[in-house]
Amino acid sequence: MNAIISMCHFCELHGPRILFCTQPFRPQEPRNELDAEDSESSYPRRVKSPSLSADSHNVTPSLPSMKNDMCEGCYSVQPGYVSHDEEAHVSYVSTQHPYHPQVFSRIRQACIRSLSCEVCPGREGPIFFGDEQYGYVLSYTFYVEDSQARGLQRSYSIVIVMMDKIYLLNSWPFLVPHLKTLKENLQARAHKVYTEEQAKCPQTTLRLNPSINPANFIQQRGGNKPARSLVELTGHKNVFKVLHFSFIWILKACGNRMTETLLEGPPTEDSIIDMEKQEETEEGFIKLYSRKISENQPEQVASEDEGCIDSDVEQEYMSKAPFIKDLRLFRKALGNSKFHTLAHHVLIGNQVIISGAEKSQVKAILAALKMLLPKGCCRAITYSNTYEESWRCNFLGLALNVPLPNHTMSTEMFILVEVLKGEGEEAPDSSLESEKSLTDNCFSSFNYRLSSPVQLPEKAPTVLQKMEMALRNENLSEEVVEQCFICIKEEWMNKVKVLFKFTKAGGSRSKEDTEKLFKVVSAQEEDKQLLKFWMTGLSVQYRTHILASSKSQH
Repeated sequence: MNAIISMCHFCELHGPRILFCTQPFRPQEPRNELDAEDSESSYPRRVKSPSLSADSHNVTPSLPSMKNDMCEGCYSVQPGYVSHDEEAHVSYVSTQHPYHPQVFSRIRQACIRSLSCEVCPGREGPIFFGDEQYGYVLSYTFYVEDSQARGLQRSYSIVIVMMDKIYLLNSWPFLVPHLKTLKENLQARAHKVYTEEQAKCPQTTLRLNPSINPANFIQQRGGNKPARSLVELTGHKNVFKVLHFSFIWILKACGNRMTETLLEGPPTEDSIIDMEKQEETEEGFIKLYSRKISENQPEQVASEDEGCIDSDVEQEYMSKAPFIKDLRLFRKALGNSKFHTLAHHVLIGNQVIISGAEKSQVKAILAALKMLLPKGCCRAITYSNTYEESWRCNFLGLALNVPLPNHTMSTEMFILVEVLKGEGEEAPDSSLESEKSLTDNCFSSFNYRLSSPVQLPEKAPTVLQKMEMALRNENLSEEVVEQCFICIKEEWMNKVKVLFKFTKAGGSRSKEDTEKLFKVVSAQEEDKQLLKFWMTGLSVQYRTHILASSKSQH
């Protein structure tokens, strides 16, 4: 996160003052984090450890004279702390003040405004302000109890300054709760010290004494210091080191939660589906794995531990590597005719059941077959000891010899692929091979038996014909074939979008109008079942947009 985070306080003698600040430095970057063009030199950096480690740095910045006019309450650390993040190639520097004069000017401006005019109702809480010249600021103002201060409390603020207004506003839900946690920790420590001091010398009774006047107020209130440091107020001698690590975590975590992606065109349906599957936690992080287990399904819990996972987790597993090579190998092992039949079932949405004793083999087959479909159409359970209904998944991995229910055999649209050990050959040892990629001869080491109660049309969908043509062409590399599949799927998903808008958002349509639309999008009779199934894979974002715009027009 390209920002500076600072702790500020209001001194009774010097007014608003910067107390402590942390800023990131990256290789070949100027010191000025807020205005890189105005800096001519860069801060020396060292990378020591893959984890964050703190140490003091013996470089004393040249400070304006006003910074040197400090009381004990305005002082924090000298020279400061430096932490190195080798993995991200970032060094975090915490000092009393920023090194660069222009950066100091902007942080100073934010400090003054956060402790004077820019305050939220109640004078404690977050507020946003700023402009293009001095940067944008998220300020969290709060009070810390001090038995020797006027009003028995001192005013502090934590300010985050950066030039990117949109980024800072989008980070508000993440930053504010963590700043609140940090200030509550400081307040709790200060309250403990305050309670102990009040027990020894109650200030309320003492200050009602008529002998106290402006000349002897400081001496009479319990000390001769105009302000006390945060170390003394909290009773924690390493409070600034704790702040150093806290500020580092906030900057690093806030930067990691948002990423930029260079798009060469509009996002595809698959990329939109991926974004919709991401679930953000209360802390602002993205939850990658999510699985709900029902209490009344003890047997299913055991099977999930062995590899049965829901579609969200499976999608993450499947998206880590291309499986075109496995798809080609599986096609050769299965044979052209059997593969054509199986792929036809996959493309029109019939449930595909892969039954086998080797879990890794079953998972590899499912991973390869999923390359044929858009991500929104894939609902997979990779391995289970019980049959799962087709409404839950259209890709199902089953342990060998698991019986199918009678109603499934008679009414369901499915194809069963039994993975059997080849004669005279032993199946590969799943404990020695990776579950994500298999050796070249792994598919040919098994025999495959296909069975289905469904009678398929004689002519295959156009999509299948194009995909088989790409797979047969040995002159095309796996990367090229993968891109061909992406283009084919996106082309037909665009046709699905047209059909969805025509049928769902355009009101009642006659059969003749629908047939005319099929001709316009170059869809044949054999493609209708595929288009109908692929319509279920449209993103929620697109569906909501089309239906909402349709309602507004009517």
